[in-house]
Amino acid sequence: MASHNCENCPIRAKYDKNPKSLVGRFWRWHINFCPGWKGFMNSLDEEQKQFYVDRYNLKK
Repeated sequence: MASHNCENCPIRAKYDKNPKSLVGRFWRWHINFCPGWKGFMNSLDEEQKQFYVDRYNLKK
């Protein structure tokens, strides 16, 4: 299993603090195609995955 730093990503933390900031909007756009984020999401169990889907309004 690959190690993912997405859970502790400083850019994601900026999104969490202010989603409308330039950096926050960049992070949200970026996760639509980021292979690291996709790997991170695939490494989660269904409950954890659902948490992020709900939190970031992601498509399943």
